[in-house]
Amino acid sequence: MIITKRTLSRRAALRCAGATVALPLLDAMIPALSAQRSSDALKKKRLSIVYCPNGMAMDYWLPKSPGPELEMTPILEPLAQYKDYLTLMTGLNQLAANPLPGEGVGDHARAGAVFLTGVHPKKTAGTDIRAAISMDQIAAGEFKRETQLGSLEVGLDSTELAGACDGDYSCAYVNTISWRTPTTPMPMETNPRVVFETLFGEGSTTDPKARAERLEEDRSILDGLAAEANRLKASLAPGDSAKLAEYLDAIRDVERRIQLAEAQGNRELPVVERPAGIPPTFEAHAKLMFDLQALAFQADLTRVTTFMIGREVSNRAYPEIGVVEPHHPLSHHQDDAERIAKLSKINNYHTQMFAHYLERLRSTQDADGSLLDHTMILYGAGISNSNSHIHTNLPILLAGGGLGVHKGGRHLNYREETPLTNLYLTLLNRLGIAAEKLGDSTGRFAELAV
Repeated sequence: MIITKRTLSRRAALRCAGATVALPLLDAMIPALSAQRSSDALKKKRLSIVYCPNGMAMDYWLPKSPGPELEMTPILEPLAQYKDYLTLMTGLNQLAANPLPGEGVGDHARAGAVFLTGVHPKKTAGTDIRAAISMDQIAAGEFKRETQLGSLEVGLDSTELAGACDGDYSCAYVNTISWRTPTTPMPMETNPRVVFETLFGEGSTTDPKARAERLEEDRSILDGLAAEANRLKASLAPGDSAKLAEYLDAIRDVERRIQLAEAQGNRELPVVERPAGIPPTFEAHAKLMFDLQALAFQADLTRVTTFMIGREVSNRAYPEIGVVEPHHPLSHHQDDAERIAKLSKINNYHTQMFAHYLERLRSTQDADGSLLDHTMILYGAGISNSNSHIHTNLPILLAGGGLGVHKGGRHLNYREETPLTNLYLTLLNRLGIAAEKLGDSTGRFAELAV
C-alpha cells in the first residue's frame, strides 16, 4: 500500500447542481503520517440533552437499593442492553425552581427554565423574560468554532403557544430549556423537514405548495450527487468508503421518511393541526428526530443537541399504549395507584424512544469506536414527583461513553442538598470547557470518571 500525505479537507463536501451534503469525519481527513491519525484527532466530544416533561412516576423510576449497582427499574427497563453506558444519579435538586415568596403557582415553567441554567426565572407573562445562559449553550459557544452549527434544538410538541402557559409565567419558559443569553431562549424546531434542511440545505420558502413543487423537482438531494459520491468512494480506503456509504444511506432513509410523513400529512390531516413534515404518530416523529440528531453528529455538523420529548404542561395523550388521558392532568395523580401506573407507561414509552437513539449512536462507527462511545448524554426531568411539583431527587440519567470520561453500570446517590448544576459543571469540564460556576453550583463530581 502506498501512503501519501494527501488528505481530504475537513470541510470537504459533495456538491452538484447547487446541492451540498457535508461529509462525515473520514480517516482520509487526517494526514496519513501524522501522529494524530491514531490519537484523539478523529475523536470528537459531543453533548446531547434529552428532556422529559411533567415529572416522573418516581416509584417506577427509583431503584429499591441505594446502589452502587445500577438496577434496571420498570421505566429504565427498555435501556437494559445499554446498561454499561448508563449511570443513574439520585439526590440531585434544582431548588432555584421553587417559588419565591408570593410567586405561587408556576412550577412547570420554573422547572423548564431552571433545568439547564440553575437560575430562577423572572415571573412575567410578557416579553421581558429573563433566565440565564444554559449549560448546552455554554458548550455550543466553545464547539461552534469547529462546526457548521453551534447547536441543534429540537422537540416534539408545538411551541406556538404565546402569553401565559403556567400561572403568570410566559410560554417561553415551557417551550424551551435552552437559553443563548439570559433574555434569548432558543426555539425548539418540531418539523423534521426544517431540521433536515438546516443540516443539509434550506429551501427558499416554507409555503406548502412551493415545498411540494420543490419535492417534485428534486425527489432526493442525493440524486444529483450520486456520481460525485461514487467518484469520491473510488479514491477512499475501504473503511472510509463503507463509512461514506452508510452515511449517505442514512441521509436517504431520513429524507424518505420525511417525504412519506409529508404525503401522509397532506392527505390525512388538516394543515392547521399538523404541519407537513411531521409524522402522524408520536413514535415515528420521535425516532425521526433522534435520527436527525445522530446524523448531525455523524457529519460533525454540530456537537451539541437539545431535545424536548415534550414541553412542560404537555397535554399529549398516548392511545397507542393504552393511555388516553392527557399527560399533564394524569401527572397530577393524587397518589392514585392506577393513574401512577398509567403515568409510568408514558415514562417507559419515552425511554423506549431513547433506546432507539442509543442504538442509532451505538451502531454508527466513529473513529475507533461508535458515536455512543464519544457522546455524553443527559436524560431527565426538572420535576420528580409530578403530583406535588417537587424539584428535589430529580430523575437524572447519564448515558454514553464521553470519550472515556464516563463509566456506566452505576447508581450514584447524592445527598439531597446537592445541586443538579454540579453535574453540569462537571460535564462541561469533562468536555474540555473551563467553567468555574454555573447557576447555583457548589462544586464538581470527581467520581464520574472513576
